[in-house]
Amino acid sequence: EATLIMLQKRRDGGMQSVAIVLMHGYRYPQHERLVADLAKAAGFEQISVSHQVSPLIKLVSRGDTTMVDAYLSPLLRRYVDRVARELGGSRLMFMKSDGGLTDAHLFAGKDCILSGPAGGVVGAAKIAGQAGFHKMIGFDMGGTSTDVCHYSGEFERAYEIEVAGVRMRAPMMMIHTVAAGGGSILHFDGSRFRVGPDSAGADPGPAGYRKGGPLTVTDCNIMTGKILPQFFPAIFGQQGDQPLDDKLVRRKFSALAREMEQAKGVRQSPEQVADGFLAIAVDNMANAIKKISVQRGYDVSRYTLVCFGGAGGQHACLVADTLGMQKVLLHPHAGVLSAYGMGLADITAMAEKSLGEILDKEVMTVMQDNTATLAAKCTLELEKQGVDPEVIEVRKKLQLRYAGSDTILSVELGSLAEMTEAFEKAHRQMFGFVDQGKQLVAEAVNVEAIAHNPLSEHDEIAAETKRLIPATAIQGESRFFSQGEWHQCHIVTRAELSHGNLVNGPAIIIEPHSTIVVEMEWQAEVTDKYDILLSRSVPKQRQHAIGTDVDPVMLEIFNNLYMSIAEQMGTVLAKTAHSVNIKERLDFSCAIFDPQGHLVANAPHVPVHLGSMSESIKAVIAVRQEKMQQGDVYALNAPYNGGTHLPDITVITPVFDAAGTEVLFYVASRGHHADIGGLT
Repeated sequence: EATLIMLQKRRDGGMQSVAIVLMHGYRYPQHERLVADLAKAAGFEQISVSHQVSPLIKLVSRGDTTMVDAYLSPLLRRYVDRVARELGGSRLMFMKSDGGLTDAHLFAGKDCILSGPAGGVVGAAKIAGQAGFHKMIGFDMGGTSTDVCHYSGEFERAYEIEVAGVRMRAPMMMIHTVAAGGGSILHFDGSRFRVGPDSAGADPGPAGYRKGGPLTVTDCNIMTGKILPQFFPAIFGQQGDQPLDDKLVRRKFSALAREMEQAKGVRQSPEQVADGFLAIAVDNMANAIKKISVQRGYDVSRYTLVCFGGAGGQHACLVADTLGMQKVLLHPHAGVLSAYGMGLADITAMAEKSLGEILDKEVMTVMQDNTATLAAKCTLELEKQGVDPEVIEVRKKLQLRYAGSDTILSVELGSLAEMTEAFEKAHRQMFGFVDQGKQLVAEAVNVEAIAHNPLSEHDEIAAETKRLIPATAIQGESRFFSQGEWHQCHIVTRAELSHGNLVNGPAIIIEPHSTIVVEMEWQAEVTDKYDILLSRSVPKQRQHAIGTDVDPVMLEIFNNLYMSIAEQMGTVLAKTAHSVNIKERLDFSCAIFDPQGHLVANAPHVPVHLGSMSESIKAVIAVRQEKMQQGDVYALNAPYNGGTHLPDITVITPVFDAAGTEVLFYVASRGHHADIGGLT
């Protein structure tokens, strides 16, 4: 409930804007008149008044953590106080966006932005560690979106992020979200299939929910037999008392199959259409995982996929196959792991001190003083929450960047040589190079005090002999359609499984909160922690050729694959550039071209760059094709050969085969260089 008043004042021929925000209850005409009179006396004009919340959020475009905190904290405080009253004298703690717990009275608005997803990250990391996996990719698929995260021994946090257009400086878990969930809506535009990004939400929800909703990913799983209506409660329809409607789902997919046959001349069964949409959804989710792993230099095939969320188990095997991952871990509470993870989280306190100084011996002395002060502050905060000082662990980090760059990497606090080595190792992993001549800037120091949660530590259970599932666990036979064919499968109840049981795919495992699909050539094993560990029983046979027919599913998958590559090119370019034009104005474009110079895919960058870039590639091919060698890079800005204007320089790289004899494709980046042209 905020009133926002915008005031504008002319100065030196330009327009200066000032925003005044009046919070909580200041919505009376006399207050607006008072501000109007003051503004007029000060020479301001063009007064506009809004009582809406959304303009407040949108107008804070530069970002201000203090303003966000001031807006959210009073609302949050009322909620926290109400919950505390209902609980009587019980101790109440809240999950923060950085993945730690804190006392209810210390919980502030800036701490709650991503607190829900943070619980899932903590839960995934804790259960993976208990199972003996210390490198994991978290995969949380719900109804509207999929959240993915990376963990290899410690939580990854961002210290400056943008949420809903608001830039904030507060520690938060590094989580990447894509619009691919059970409610993602299916589209056919006459040539290709698309999944999302729009969602049917919870109301009306998927078509099978009996509320008039559109076809979604959930309906694909109903159509292919991976979701079995008889094992779902009767909570659907307008009155919330009916089962899932698989007959309506079949009618809708049959109509879509006929539409595709008329448009493309390709006849497919409803199951094939649904399976095709699932393949696209899986590819979208796999690309999201690449952004937080492959794009940052991690070999995802060496990780375990920790799968959770209500819809995650239905797609776990297929996502792992797409990424070349061999193991998938599912906890008994995987369907509600974000809530369960809050109970496993540690109590933490974090503090930060900005520096912005060149890293040298003098700064090291200042830094040590700062970290000692921050450590004492964080430790005291935990002690006030009843934590024994003897069990508190203090971790100290330094945020470093190259001078002239704003790409910040976090390293453990240590000696000058140790931190330089750690930074260069991390930079080489992420970008493939280090800049030996560049000075390092100490951006900020971070201190975290941790009181470890004893609930997340379990004793090891003695190993048992693996054995097949008992007959009581098999609830019947069914079949599901996957990867182009039908598979006969067992229906297995998880409650009847015990440590050491093996379930060979294909199978469907029914849980209280979710459904797990064990695909062909996969098997499920019940571990000593009662987790289910999915692993490949047969090595994946990769398909290297798909034929010459334009399949609407593969067209979309390859489109996404090439788009992902072009986007990753742009990400690396922006992070490694020194130019303000490239780094902040994003005045650049990246694209991929075939051996003849035709455009294959471009990231959504600057349109004027992309329209003529193909001509630049063809110009280089025409002049240099016979002389090209592996490692050659060409720069071009000729306006007669595809250049837009002189400051736009195109950098073109031919990519050769393993033998270095044949050009497979070209990659190109075009950027605006402000120091070219004009009078000089």
